[in-house]
Amino acid sequence: MPLHMTKIAFRSESPASLRAWLESHAGEARLTTRYLPKRVEEMAGGSLYWIHGHMLVGRSPILGFEETGQGRHWIRLEPRLIPVRAKPKRAHQGWRYLEDADAPPDLDGSEADDLNPMPAALLGELSKLGLV
Repeated sequence: MPLHMTKIAFRSESPASLRAWLESHAGEARLTTRYLPKRVEEMAGGSLYWIHGHMLVGRSPILGFEETGQGRHWIRLEPRLIPVRAKPKRAHQGWRYLEDADAPPDLDGSEADDLNPMPAALLGELSKLGLV
């Protein structure tokens, strides 16, 4: 079972804008981090789960990690956003680990179409009530 990580979708106005940013990168998207994860070997086959509006909304498969040459590291991601069943998640700085057992399942195409137009705050409330 791979280990995953979570990160806030900083400066994204919506999951759609996050998807557009990811898809604008040919080949791979890169995020910069100061520290290489200590559990990097466990993250092979894992994903970065994006937090938007205090909810996990999607994931991007992790391709690997690479040194930038400036004392930092890149988190290399597939340039796509795979929608997941929305799950409440507190905001945090940087990234945090997410065990596979705690990761929300992917949505199929029809479920993703039903949830995308829903405002994040409403989706969060419905999720807390167990309705989505």
